[in-house]
Amino acid sequence: MKNVLLLANIVLSILVVIFILIQGRGAGLGSAWGGGGEMFQTRRGIEKVTLRLTVLFIILFFLVSVINLFIK
Repeated sequence: MKNVLLLANIVLSILVVIFILIQGRGAGLGSAWGGGGEMFQTRRGIEKVTLRLTVLFIILFFLVSVINLFIK
């Protein structure tokens, strides 16, 4: 059981990284210091789906990690 949870944790972590990298659209290095925030845009279509999947995978990763702590 512990191995299955560990494998699930690895797969979820890879998916989280992939989905976070997909979201990094056009936000140049200048936005790291507060630049590029002159315009606010709502997420639509595939961007909204990608954001929701990222949040879902992060929550699943957290839950699997906590469950993995209590399994002996």
